[in-house]
Formats: sequence, structure tokens, C-alpha cells
Amino acid sequence: MSPRPEIPLAKSWPLFKWLWKDFLRPYRMLMAGAFVLMTIEGSTAGALSYVLKPMFDKVFVDGDQSAMKWVGMAILAIFLTRAITGMAQKLLMTYIGQHSVADIQYRLLQHVMQLDTTFHSVHPPGHLMSRVQGDVGGVSTIWSALIQGLGRDVVAVISLIGVALYMDWAWTLIALIGVPITIAPIILAQRFVRSQSRAARELAGQVGTRLDEVFHGITQIKLNSLERYQSLRYNTLRRRSIALAMRTGAGRALIPGMVDIMAGAGFVAVLYFGGNEIISGEKTIGEFMSFFTAMTLAFEPLRRLANLGGSWQTAAASLERVQALFETKPSITTPALPARHDVERPEIRFDDVHLAYGDLPVLRGASFVAEAGKTTALVGASGAGKSTIFNVLTRLIDPNTGDVLLGGVSTRQLELSALRGQFSVVTQDALLFDETLRENILLGRTDVSEAQLNEVLQAAHVSEFLPQLPKGLDSEAGPRGSNLSGGQRQRVAIARALLRDTPVLLLDEATSALDTRSESVVQAAIDRLSSGRTTLVIAHRLSTIRNADKILVMDYGQVVEQGTHDELLDKGGMYSDLYRLQFRSKQDPDANTD
Repeated sequence: MSPRPEIPLAKSWPLFKWLWKDFLRPYRMLMAGAFVLMTIEGSTAGALSYVLKPMFDKVFVDGDQSAMKWVGMAILAIFLTRAITGMAQKLLMTYIGQHSVADIQYRLLQHVMQLDTTFHSVHPPGHLMSRVQGDVGGVSTIWSALIQGLGRDVVAVISLIGVALYMDWAWTLIALIGVPITIAPIILAQRFVRSQSRAARELAGQVGTRLDEVFHGITQIKLNSLERYQSLRYNTLRRRSIALAMRTGAGRALIPGMVDIMAGAGFVAVLYFGGNEIISGEKTIGEFMSFFTAMTLAFEPLRRLANLGGSWQTAAASLERVQALFETKPSITTPALPARHDVERPEIRFDDVHLAYGDLPVLRGASFVAEAGKTTALVGASGAGKSTIFNVLTRLIDPNTGDVLLGGVSTRQLELSALRGQFSVVTQDALLFDETLRENILLGRTDVSEAQLNEVLQAAHVSEFLPQLPKGLDSEAGPRGSNLSGGQRQRVAIARALLRDTPVLLLDEATSALDTRSESVVQAAIDRLSSGRTTLVIAHRLSTIRNADKILVMDYGQVVEQGTHDELLDKGGMYSDLYRLQFRSKQDPDANTD
């Protein structure tokens, strides 16, 4: 997704409206309460500046003892009110900020997981992690800043300017004479901050992707001595990130800096103009101090309000990316009126299925039937389309033409969750989560008894290696199952599939990466798992599928041969050639198996 064109602050209302409507509306009452507290807090600044007039004129100049008491009590009340309302609104806004960000991240993660595999194939994990965590986290304080700006700071500025005007309208106009001059530079600075923030968020995605690839590929990095190379690549990205951060910081710092320059010029002008009036007796010291304090206090919230534009531009750059991700819709969805499917042992049928990735054809009219309750094996050279058959069957991708039937019902007509609930999948690279073995097998299920679990562990031969682990079934699997051997990971995956107990079993090179002993144990578990199920097997080792009920030979996206092991050998075709090649490679280690 390419960055959107820059949106000026004045045209950002639709972006904020989307944020409010979809995420912040549930917190509107809490926000209203925080807003009221902020207005009270903001008004105390005006009250404080006004009280300074009697403090100087009546207490310090006239020496009125009675005035000293009520002025002192008034100042104490102002500070107490400011402290209580300030603490209360900060707690409320912290609650709102944390919970609303958690809601956005939760819903964004849910949405991203529902997007098609084609989306995930072009958006690396590090990039998506940056969206879910970095971009959403980047907007976590913006609504708090906006409410504080509208509630506390705007009210503070109004009350303070009101006091200043009450003391002397001419002094106030002189102090604010530089305001119009700074408007154009502030707007330009805000646009600059927006563009730099957008670039920074894009770069943050690249940094996340680089880290994800480094940590997932740490073994290859070590084996190929790539530590320095990868560190330099990461450092290059970080230096670009620092440069962008410095430019963004300079743009944001320029905004309050211009307010300070304007304030300094205004105060100097008031000092020359108002000083003469005090010397001549036209104005009292109390009036000047009240005015001076009001204007001094007013410029701080003015600085925050000016800086708020820069903060919004930074957050808007992240919000645009988050909104764009929410607006990305999956193309593979559940039909409006899904068909019912309750076949216990469904037949699988591919009917003239064509599929191309862009201009590259992968399936070219694939047609076959996998009989219910039987084992059908897929063999062929790499790139023949075997794995694509699995992806199409489970609707990870839809074919361009043709149809796929499960139990006589088109997979396009089934509810996605119901369709995928028909399959258990065991692959060559069994994916385990960085959790306990128990959690990896149960996958969140709470309806499994210990007796059922033990039966599954026995059938999958997991119980054989549990005594070797420090905490048995509650031992940590490690990142991607790194605490287990390949055979152990496969057996955990098979236990998971057994517990899932689905009518269709998909096996993708489930034993190809294992040693002979591990393969025999895992194969025994697979035989138990596939019994009575409609099973599709992808295999390179033809010896593992000799007993399959049917073998499909694929070549360039088509089924070119089918039959039993013996039937295909008798035909003397492609399967026979593949089998003889593998048999010769076992007898003669120097034989060419390419």
C-alpha cells in the first residue's frame, strides 16, 4: 500500500471522524467528564492572574491586613482546584488512551488475520507488526492531547486573554500584534511534520521487517557468518530513521519557537507602552502585574495549542496507514447464504481447475477425485502444483476457473470456518508456538478431558519423549518449537491433528526431513491418524506412499497419471521413471537424482 497524498490539517476532519465513530465513541462519557475537569483546570489560570491585582494593590501597596486573608485563601483554593481536577483528568485520559489503543490493536490484528494469503505474501511480518503496534501506538496520545487542547488550554487562553482585556485592551492588542505573522509559517511547519512523519512510519515498517528476518533466520546468519553484514544493513535503516526523526523534531520545535518569538516581541512592546502609563500614575502596579501574569500564563497554552497541530500531523500519518489497512478487504469471504455440509467422510473433487499467479500459470486444468475415506497421494517434480492443490482446497486462494467440491458441495458455497474445520494439516515444517506443549496441542480448547488428551499423546507417540522434558507436557516448546527435535515437533503436530479429529487429513511432506528412526515413529502415528479419513498426501519419498489407495502424478499443473503404485509401475510412465530414479539413488549414492 503506497502512502496517501498529504492531507492538510483543515481537511483532516474525515480522518478524525473515522477514529471517533469506530473506536472512541464507547468512551464518550468518560471523555465528557475529562473535558469538564479540564475546563475547570483551565479556568483557574485566569482566576489566578485576576487575584494578583488585589494582592499587589491592596496587600503590598495599601497594606490591607483583611485583604491579605481573603486573597491568600482565594489563591489556595485556586491551586487546590487545579491540583484535584488536573489529577482526575489525567487518570481518566490515561484510562481512555490505554483501553482505546488496546481495542484498536485487537481489532486490527483480527482484521489482518482475515486477509488473504496473497496479502500476507507481499506484506512481511515486520511491516505488519509496525502497523499493529507502532502506528496504533503512535496515535495513543492524540485524542488526549486534542481534548486537553480543547478543554484545558482553550479555556485557559480565553480566561487569561479575558483578564488581560479587562485590565487594558490596548496592552492586549500590542502583546498579540505578532500573531497574524506566525500563522503561515506554522501551517507550513505542520505540513512538513506530516510528510516527515509519514516517511518515518514507512521506514519503521522496514526496520521491523529487517529485525523479523534477522531473528527468524539467525541459524543461517550464523552458519554463513552474516552477523556484520546484517548489522550494517540494520544500522543503515536506523540512521535513516534518526535523520527523519531529527527533521520531524525540528519541524515540531519550530512551531512553539515562533510563538515564543511573538511573545517576546509583544512583551517588549507592552513594557515600553505600559511602563510610561504606570510611571505617570494612569495604571497601578497591580493592574500591570495582573496583565503581565495573564499574558505570561496565556503563552504557555498557546504554545501547546500551536504544537498540537504538529502532534496531530504526526498522529495523522500513522492514522492514515491504520485506516488504509482497515479498508483493505479480503477477496475470499463466506457467501451470504452458505450451504450446509455434514458429510462425515467427504469425497474431494477437482474439476478443470486453473490458477495463475499473475502471468505465471500454476494449475492448468487439474482434475481428479479423492475418494471418501481413502488415501490419495500427490507426487511430481517441484513446481508441479502439489502444494497449490492444498491451498485451493482450503480456500487460502481461489482458482481463476474451475470448481472444487467437498462432499459434493462447492467449497465456494461453504462458510469459511466450516470449510477449514473439515481439515487437519501436518506439514514438513510443523509450526509450534512459543508456548507449552499442552497449549500447542489443545490450541485453546477447554473441552478436552485428561483421558482424551492421554489417548492422543499415546497415539501420536508424544508420550514416549515427555519424560525427557523438564516439565513434561507443560514444558515450553520454544520459539517455533526450537526446544524440540524435528521428529518431536512432527509428533506434537500429529497429536494436535488427532485431537482436532476432522474428516479430511492433509499431509505435506510430513516425514521428508526426518531421520530413519524418527520417520518410522512418525509414519506409524500418521497411519493411525489417516485411518478412516479422506487423506491427501504430498510426498517426495515414493516409498512412503506405496500403500496409498490412489497416486496422482502431477506435471506442470496437471494430473498426467493416476492409479495404484503397482499400476503406475506397470504403465512405465512418469511415476515409473521417478520411482526408478529414487531406487537407483539408494543403491548408488553417486547417481544423479536431479
